[in-house]
Amino acid sequence: MKTPDPLTPEEICKDLRYLQLLSRSFPTIATASTEIINLEAIKNLPKGTEHFLTDIHGEYEAFQHVLKNASGTIKRKVHEIFGNDLREFEKKDICTLIYYPEEKIRLVKEIEENIDEWYLVTLNQLVRVCQNVSSKYTRSKVRKALPHEFSYIIQELLHESPSDPNKHDYINMVIKTIISTRRADSFITAMCNLIQRLVIDSLHIVGDIYDRGPGAHIIMETLCDYHNVDIQWGNHDILWMGAASGNDSCIANVIRIAMRYGNLTTLEDGYGINLLPLATFAMETYENDSCIIFAPRTKFADTTYNKKTLRLISQMHKAISIIQFKLEAQIIARRPEFNMEHRNLLDKIDYEKGTFVLNGKEYPLLDTQFPTVNPKEPYKLTEEEQNIVEKLHASFMNSEKLQKHMRCLFTHGGMFLVTNSNLLYHASVPLNKDGSFKKVKIGKKQYWGRKLLEKVDQLARTAYFHEGDDEKKHFALDYVWYLWCGEESPLFDKEKMATFERYFIEDKELHKEEKGFYYTLRNKEEICQMILDEFGIDSPHGHIINGHVPVKIIKGEQPIKANGKLLVIDGGFSKAYQNQTGIAGYTLVYHSHGLQLVQHEPFESRQKAIEEGQDIKSTTFLVEFNSQRVLVKHTDIGKELSEQIFDLQKLLVAYRTGLIKEKV
Repeated sequence: MKTPDPLTPEEICKDLRYLQLLSRSFPTIATASTEIINLEAIKNLPKGTEHFLTDIHGEYEAFQHVLKNASGTIKRKVHEIFGNDLREFEKKDICTLIYYPEEKIRLVKEIEENIDEWYLVTLNQLVRVCQNVSSKYTRSKVRKALPHEFSYIIQELLHESPSDPNKHDYINMVIKTIISTRRADSFITAMCNLIQRLVIDSLHIVGDIYDRGPGAHIIMETLCDYHNVDIQWGNHDILWMGAASGNDSCIANVIRIAMRYGNLTTLEDGYGINLLPLATFAMETYENDSCIIFAPRTKFADTTYNKKTLRLISQMHKAISIIQFKLEAQIIARRPEFNMEHRNLLDKIDYEKGTFVLNGKEYPLLDTQFPTVNPKEPYKLTEEEQNIVEKLHASFMNSEKLQKHMRCLFTHGGMFLVTNSNLLYHASVPLNKDGSFKKVKIGKKQYWGRKLLEKVDQLARTAYFHEGDDEKKHFALDYVWYLWCGEESPLFDKEKMATFERYFIEDKELHKEEKGFYYTLRNKEEICQMILDEFGIDSPHGHIINGHVPVKIIKGEQPIKANGKLLVIDGGFSKAYQNQTGIAGYTLVYHSHGLQLVQHEPFESRQKAIEEGQDIKSTTFLVEFNSQRVLVKHTDIGKELSEQIFDLQKLLVAYRTGLIKEKV
């Protein structure tokens, strides 16, 4: 341990008030010294494994499997531990058991003739795996992770070796008694869950949990209960956060996207959103309308829907889209500073001719039926539409589960995170063409770089938590919608969102959404270094980790950019993107030996994973290798521990000089 510079009583007096408070936790020289010894020892353990995922988009089965197998980390551990001692199918069976213990045990019982022997062998194997994955943690940390019911027994098995002749019979008897008392199933399940927990020390979700896939609510439930997780908000997350805050335009967008992808499970089953008023209105209003251009993307939709239901979804899709355009126009009218007038397009329609006129050019419309639009006042909601908006608003605000998940997003989330020399944010830090930070005016002030992301973070929290019905609240609510689709939003950063154009105009030129300069400039190492410097990262091992834009492997794109300074790990978790990317997502694993990028093939199903042992096929790429293991003292936690040690050393000086008396 490095000896600190001598501290004089005068220097100690400056912190005396704080040290007196600290002495309540460490009332004697002995307790303070013991804690210093403990913290110094922890600093020299290998760093915990970090797991990075992004753009999950409701694909809960693939997400849960990647979480269970820790992007192949568990499989790697099993191969390291058992090597040639076990055959490949036996190692596969152990992995499947660790991922899905309850389901695997049921299958084994159907075919295993001597279940007690299987229990005996399996428990010994799991103990070996658990000993391995727990070895980088203190006993105290492992103990806190243990299931209460089996805590004492697991501690005994983890910290005693059956190879010790004095303990061999003892360990065997513990395992045999677990079996004889018919607790083996529960014990095995507890051990498997413990392995899953210990193999990943911290989980980073770099945005876009919501939309497209059917199970965002299931993913959120998992994350809210996860032992150590942080979330960097994505544009689709901020949309749901805006909806839960009461922004009606965000609510309409959320529902529209659910209809577009034919996945209503999160809305209806997950959050209990009442869509009946919208359904009734849509059936009546568009009874004689085919709504063909609003048919859900059946390739990604719930396959249990029949033709009648799909038609209803198409009608609801059109109804909520028109409502959305009208609601957005209200924000655009009261916030001219947003410069979003280009999004108002209902007044550009020639309703008699069925054409759309933009910049003097006329385009035929793919759909010419607008029964709820008054050409003289195209953005005015009808009485029925207003009634639907109010009911949907109430349903979102009163959904207990939705509000619980949004609070979780705020508690564990933010616009960005700096951790262990890595900078995490979902989409961009807006830049000018020359590579300088783009100055964005919010209210009367300009913000750029880190301060822009901090300001945006604060506005999102104001929109949700501020209780006053005042301009501060109203502006924040409107700005959350801007974050979803505004040109200068760090979560969007495109010149426009072509929602109307993609629905109604065939000409692909109008569908283009020009990305901001960040998305090309981020390929340059010096630009990435400038951004890292802006966020206080001066390590040569610093990285930016992004999601948001799928990496199209089939077109030759690569996830590693700027000479390794930037990693884009959106590879297509969402099935809607997989035909563009050619893969099914990236994840990133940062352990004590280095940084690994894992490329995944599409996940078949949970059922096949359990019954056939089908793991996700993954390819691992080494991004950065550490010749010497990274220890806790090299991490952010290590810096915090060093500060705590320094404070405790000051406390020792205070005790030994009589400035503070021991409480014996």
